[in-house]
Amino acid sequence: MVPTPSQSASSPGDDAHSLSSENGPTTSLIGLGELHRMHCARLLRFFARHGARQDAADLVQESFARLAGVRAKYGTPIERPEAYLSTIASNLLRDRAKIALRCPLAWHVPIDEVPVAGHDPIAALEARDQLKRLQASLARLSPKTRSIFLAHRRDGVSYKDIANQTGLSVKAIERRMSKAIAHIDRVRRAR
Repeated sequence: MVPTPSQSASSPGDDAHSLSSENGPTTSLIGLGELHRMHCARLLRFFARHGARQDAADLVQESFARLAGVRAKYGTPIERPEAYLSTIASNLLRDRAKIALRCPLAWHVPIDEVPVAGHDPIAALEARDQLKRLQASLARLSPKTRSIFLAHRRDGVSYKDIANQTGLSVKAIERRMSKAIAHIDRVRRAR
């Protein structure tokens, strides 16, 4: 039996509504090429809206690859492939956010290992410029997202404690942290 989107490991959450099909119902007999033609633009917009503009094409390809894998595994058509694609897309974003939360920790360098700029004026200017860009990127975040980001990253407060303090859910805290990290990372790479 082919699983329906509601039977998948994790549900698409609030984003499922923003991914609903714009092209009407899709039958289970449509091939992958036709599904791609019908839903590619919708998925690209979805990924771009959720902070993955640069990787949107890769994420769309991964969505269809996973759909093809499920079709091949069960050997029968999926009842509502557009809904299944929506679930896959939401899960890809969720996985991406989880990875983004772990990656910055790998980039962390203890302060003791950072070379002091000393008398090198160019290094001092670069460090000051990088600090200004970081401060500017933090200033562009919404006040609530900025306070959540700083509470977790600077003060070491857990998501659960931040959720209790702000009245938001832990999932909402995760989404705001993911957006903040993606924003700061874009600014850092835009050098």
